Amino acid sequence: MNPRTMNEDGTTRYVNPQCWTSGFFPGTMWYMYELTGEQKWIDYGTELTESLESVQYLKWHHDVGFMIGCSYGNAYRLNKNEKYTNVIVQAAKSLSTRFRPGAGVIQSWNTTNGWMSQRGWECPVIIDNMMNLELLFNATRLSGDSTFYDIAVQHANTTLKNQFREDFSSWHVVDYDTITGDVRQKNTAQGYSDDSAWARGQAWGLYGYTVCYRETKDLRYLEVAEEIANFIFGSPNLPQDLVPFWDYNAPNIPNELRDASAAAITASALCELSGFSENKELYLVKAKEIMKSLASPVYRAKLGENNFFVLKHSVGSIPHGAEIDVPLNYADYYFLEALKRFRDLEQ
Repeated sequence: MNPRTMNEDGTTRYVNPQCWTSGFFPGTMWYMYELTGEQKWIDYGTELTESLESVQYLKWHHDVGFMIGCSYGNAYRLNKNEKYTNVIVQAAKSLSTRFRPGAGVIQSWNTTNGWMSQRGWECPVIIDNMMNLELLFNATRLSGDSTFYDIAVQHANTTLKNQFREDFSSWHVVDYDTITGDVRQKNTAQGYSDDSAWARGQAWGLYGYTVCYRETKDLRYLEVAEEIANFIFGSPNLPQDLVPFWDYNAPNIPNELRDASAAAITASALCELSGFSENKELYLVKAKEIMKSLASPVYRAKLGENNFFVLKHSVGSIPHGAEIDVPLNYADYYFLEALKRFRDLEQ
């Protein structure tokens, strides 16, 4: 069990290894080590990472990329422990079982139980799924098996074709026919409406296509990452401090909740994107402005408060009434990742 957020009664909510957020806190330990150089974070990181060993066999949802990539991926990057390569490659194999060749996508959610079964979906794919492709790229690099790479590219291409509007905002959910590949419907699950731009979804897309360009050097991916950035910073509903409302089309702006997690993901993605783009200076300026806002007392908690999470004011899912205006472990993870990336750029 490791911490995910804060419950309504003020206690910390812990999650088991099968929760999609289980990899973020272990990953945070590795970033803490990189930022401080203190041995204790290696000890914590190792213990928490290895507690997720069973996740490598998880096949019933798509978030194994988050779970193993943020934990084992960072662990291997820092210590080159060869036993971790087996976990990463096996996790990629598990994720690959969700690939639907007829549609050319990795299915995000199963549709046989829970609220997902009530939506009429056959093969729902969420923009968040772009974040799981890095695991597949890493698995090809570690194993030499190009199957993982090929699946990642097919998913990225299909998503690019169907998930974006003309202004490069994205639908949250696209549902496919698994045989013909036809799009059955386009919806939201966590955004305001089917036609709105859910803030964290835009951040996932920006980050995911930046990774895809890094791994493939396909200029289409660089271009779409830049277009998503253009949408974000061109939105008339983006607040002056660059921490977005939970949805760019939420009905009561400016009296809507902010999502610090979306801002942190965006800042980290912009740091990396700046290394690839001719718009380097613009992206670094925007990322620094976001980080300055997140580091201010408005969003960064005082030591010992906020149940020891770093950031305040994130939003999980307003439509589900879940995790509203609370700390979230992935907000902290991407905030620390962005700090680390800024430090690396300055060295």
